Amino acid sequence: MIQQVENPIIEVHDLTVSYDKKPVLWDIDLTLPKGKLIGIVGPNGAGKSTFIKSMLDLVPQSSGFVKIFNQDLKNVRNQISYVPQRESVDWDFPASVLDIVLMGRYGKLGLFKRPRKADKEVAMDSLRKVGMENYAHRQISQLSGGQQQRVFLARALAQQADLYFMDEPFAGVDAATEKAIIKLLKEMSADNKTVVVVHHDLQSVTQYFDWVILLNTRLIASGPTESAFTHELLEETYGGKLTLLTEVADLLKQKELPNRERKINK
Repeated sequence: MIQQVENPIIEVHDLTVSYDKKPVLWDIDLTLPKGKLIGIVGPNGAGKSTFIKSMLDLVPQSSGFVKIFNQDLKNVRNQISYVPQRESVDWDFPASVLDIVLMGRYGKLGLFKRPRKADKEVAMDSLRKVGMENYAHRQISQLSGGQQQRVFLARALAQQADLYFMDEPFAGVDAATEKAIIKLLKEMSADNKTVVVVHHDLQSVTQYFDWVILLNTRLIASGPTESAFTHELLEETYGGKLTLLTEVADLLKQKELPNRERKINK
């Protein structure tokens, strides 16, 4: 089930990515709509993070091409924001929370320009949106994992982009932080921003996302969550690992997922 859209914000055609001649992504072809909260779901090693990185030209493509806003990436980079996995960042880097968020303004400053008062106001407003304004002058290394993730999200907000890529923003955060992040992402989507999220928790997919991509090296499905996130397509995505999906299948049959109150491991 792969639904194509008119006037897509992202077009991916025949995309293949290989590491050491072994395909990590194989012949991906899809279009994605504007103004949606989009989840990328699949088993470990399915190529989810690689998919985001290949669209951003952070890993080389073996074949195929990507268009964003119907243009090549190089022409629209300032309209795009990327939040990498928290584990990939050197958190010992000597910088304050405000310094990190101000980095999100650099694309709008031009070469050698210093942040203006207006840029600092945008940065502080972004910190307020994630509940971290009181930590502006704290060293980033002194924060908890959930707090660091909020700061990274604030940096993305400070870019004032139109398209956001986020690689597992809920990994390693507590339940309160996850709730705050998803609330913010839904507000961004309501404001016609497009947010593409690599996600690992199947139980929350129907609560969180308007559109879902099911990926396991090849594309299994891409479409509105209610039609693409089915037990049959999950079976195809996860192969023989159906024991992992029993609970999810039961929840899907109930049509309405219960609110998650459990705390995610830090």
